[in-house]
Amino acid sequence: MSRRRIRGLAAAGAFALAVVTSGCGLGEGESSQGAATLTITRDYGAQRLAEATEAEPTDSDTVIRMLDREVEIETRYSGGFVQSIDGIEGEIDAGRSFDWFFFFNGIESSTGAAEVEVRGGDRVWWDYRDWTDALRTPAVVGSWPEPFLQASTESDPIEVRVECFGRRDPCERVRDRLADEAVKASVETPHDAGGRSLRLLVGPWAQLRSDPLAGSLDQGPEVSGVFARFAQRQGGGWSLELLDEHASVARQHLGGAGLVAAMRDGEQPPTWLVTGVDAAGVDEAVAMLDADYLSDRYAVAAHAGGETAVPVGALR
Repeated sequence: MSRRRIRGLAAAGAFALAVVTSGCGLGEGESSQGAATLTITRDYGAQRLAEATEAEPTDSDTVIRMLDREVEIETRYSGGFVQSIDGIEGEIDAGRSFDWFFFFNGIESSTGAAEVEVRGGDRVWWDYRDWTDALRTPAVVGSWPEPFLQASTESDPIEVRVECFGRRDPCERVRDRLADEAVKASVETPHDAGGRSLRLLVGPWAQLRSDPLAGSLDQGPEVSGVFARFAQRQGGGWSLELLDEHASVARQHLGGAGLVAAMRDGEQPPTWLVTGVDAAGVDEAVAMLDADYLSDRYAVAAHAGGETAVPVGALR
């Protein structure tokens, strides 16, 4: 684990949707209802290495204890950070930096795994990746329907808003997909509602890019954490550029291409982008709001011929 990694983790702050407490108490403690899931992958989710389910976790269960029960681990910094899982360890190879990161209900954790309590309904995802060109990926789509379900939230769940940039029909279909997952959401015009809310921004990129957070997609994965961006074409219109893990353009898609990605501003709840180069691309993006397309993926693009996880070709 490099010093740069530690500085990035310290600067990120505590993540918003988890109740983070110390997991060092003695004994099993009281059980929580539901099952927590553990997924272990590498290379931006390109290869699944292991998975497990923990029925009714207790008050003493933490992310690192859950991991340690399933695989062999080595830790650093007083056990707070994971260096190795089943022999795959953080390293610098040919000038590229590789490490283990974990997501808690779709949010990259900036808190040590020993300090994050696991409750029934939580989704824990560990991924080993090259982080040279994106120190942080603050939010991902691969734990759908989290973070919107908020299954383990002990207090009142925060508001879920579908913000409609353009036609209302795709926004209503996003709301319906959330309802299929037992998530209640409202469809609204974009506005500054104040307070905290989980947002899904739905509409063509030409309109959606006016949102300040969405607009940071233009600055590349080092800023946005998303290995995709939109480029304006000569003569008008947009293309969707999909990047590889080196942040270079690997593919470009034109009409009918859509993107589902997650972003996060500081300690605010995540914001999802359900967008496309045109109206048809938005429809394609809406159709991907399903675990069959999103599981174990950081972001997903839909285009003629199917869909592509980004970054493109991350498996080395």
